[in-house]
Formats: sequence, C-alpha cells, structure tokens
Amino acid sequence: MEGNDDYLLLFVKNQLLSLDQKYILVKNQLLSIHLKLHLVVLIYGFTAILGKLIPMAAAQLVWYRMLIALISFYIFLRWRKTTLRIDRKQFFQLFGIGMIVAIHWIAFFGAIKIANVSVALGCLSTSTLFTSLLEPFFFRKRINGVEVIVGLLIILGLYLIFRFETSYSLGILVALAAAFLAGLFSVLNKKMVIHQKASVISFYEMMGGLSAVTIYLLVSGWGKNALSIPSPTDFICLLALGIICTAYAFAVQVKITKHLSAYIVALTINLEPVYGILMAYFLFGETEHMTDGFYLGTAIILISVLGFPLYHFYKRKREKNQLNGII
Repeated sequence: MEGNDDYLLLFVKNQLLSLDQKYILVKNQLLSIHLKLHLVVLIYGFTAILGKLIPMAAAQLVWYRMLIALISFYIFLRWRKTTLRIDRKQFFQLFGIGMIVAIHWIAFFGAIKIANVSVALGCLSTSTLFTSLLEPFFFRKRINGVEVIVGLLIILGLYLIFRFETSYSLGILVALAAAFLAGLFSVLNKKMVIHQKASVISFYEMMGGLSAVTIYLLVSGWGKNALSIPSPTDFICLLALGIICTAYAFAVQVKITKHLSAYIVALTINLEPVYGILMAYFLFGETEHMTDGFYLGTAIILISVLGFPLYHFYKRKREKNQLNGII
C-alpha cells in the first residue's frame, strides 16, 4: 500500500512539474510575441526615417514602395496558396481604397520632405480622431461622448503644435491630410475585411495605388525621369521600405493578431510616433530638434490616443465584472 502511495506522489509531482514547464513555455511564447509586436511598431516608425533618407519626390518614392510591396504580397500569397479570386464589385472597391492609400503615403512622405519626421509622425497620430469621426458616418453609429472629449484634447495638442511651429505650417497641414486619409482607409478597410482576407485586400490595394501613381506620374510629365533606376543605396532603402516596412511588417502583424487581443495590438501600434520621433532625433540631430510647445502638443495627442483604448478596456472589464456579479 505504501508503494502505491509513493507511486501516486511521484505521479502528482511529475504532473505539477509538467504544468510548471507548460506555464514557462507559454510565458516565453507570449514574451516572444510581444517583442515581435514591438519590432513591427519599430519598423513602422522606421518608415518615416527611410522616407527622409531616400532623396526622391514623394510620388516617385510611393511608386517604388507600392511596386515592391505588390510583388512581395504576390509571392507571400502564392507561398501560402491563398486564392486571389474576388468579385468585380470588391475589385473596384479595393482598387479605389488603394488609390486613397497611395495619396495618403504621398502626403505622409511629402510632409517629411516639407517639414521633418517629427512633424509628420506627431500629426499622423491624429488619425485616431478622424477615424472616430468617420466611423459613425459609415457604420451609422452614434457619436460617443468620450470620443468627443478625446477629439478636443487632440485639437488642443494640434493648436500647441501650430502655435509654436509656425515655420512648419505647410508640413503640418499636409501631415494632417495624410492623417485624415489614414483614418478614411482604415474605416473603409474595416468594412472590406468582413468579406475578404486582409492579405488579399492589401494585394489589390497595392495594385490600385500603383496604377493611380503611375497614371499621375505620366500625366504630370514626371514619367520620363521618375521611373529611372535609383542609385544602389537608394535601391536598398526602397527594398527595405517595400519588403520589410510594408509586406513583412504586415504579415507579422496579421500573425500576431491570432495570439493577442485587438486591443493590445492597437494600443502598441499607437506607439509608432514615439519610436519614430526618438529614432529621428538620434539619427538626424538638430534638424529634428523642436520647440517645447511641439513636444507638449505631441504628448497631449499621444496621451489622448493611448488613453482612449485604455478607457474602453477598463469599461468593458467593469461591465463584465458587473454582469458576473448579477449572474
């Protein structure tokens, strides 16, 4: 009987050890996933750095980026054996959204050329404000009171940026246009992702955007010189922009969303301006040095953007706890 007790005790110890090992394994996997997510955000922030390093007009830069991203997405989809079949209505819708994405990127890189990385990324943070205003219009939702408060705080942050950075007024306006377009295509994509895979959506959007930029370059008369082969250094930067900062980052982000909540992913991606502004400051030095008013305004915008999903998270958590208490 004593032998059986010893065997049972050994069995329980082994099971507990196995559970402990599984816990450590899951913990390490989650840590790895979070590190990958922050790497993706760092890559997104580095997009602005490459935009400043590549000495091309914004439209030319976007043309190369979309071409490389389109090829990369095609290879990725073929490797995953994902069908590219969509109906005609979806094709034209995605084609149109792709044109919006192209204009957004041109405005974003244009703001970097006109002003600098810090201004472009600081103002791009306002895309959350535009999304909150556009979403009720497209989805026929009521405007949330908290969203209005967040919007007012973001406007306050923008006022401070405009107030203290008058020399960058044009760059700020172009960056705000880019932020508005980012909010617009985010809302439109939200409607499309219900019916189609995100990778397929991105493939056709790259196709639509590339077509639009190609027509623009030809009509504007830039076509003769715009599509010349870039220098070896610029070509490497363009490859990094199209493959790493666009296709790779997107693929990793999609994979991460299978393991983490949408809240965690969205909250972490909102740190992109922070990473980008810090990198720009250390890489470009004095050209990225801004007034205290700019940093105060940007801080207000970022706190508002980060605080918004935090509010929703704790609100849902409180409602869930109240519901469990009733049950």
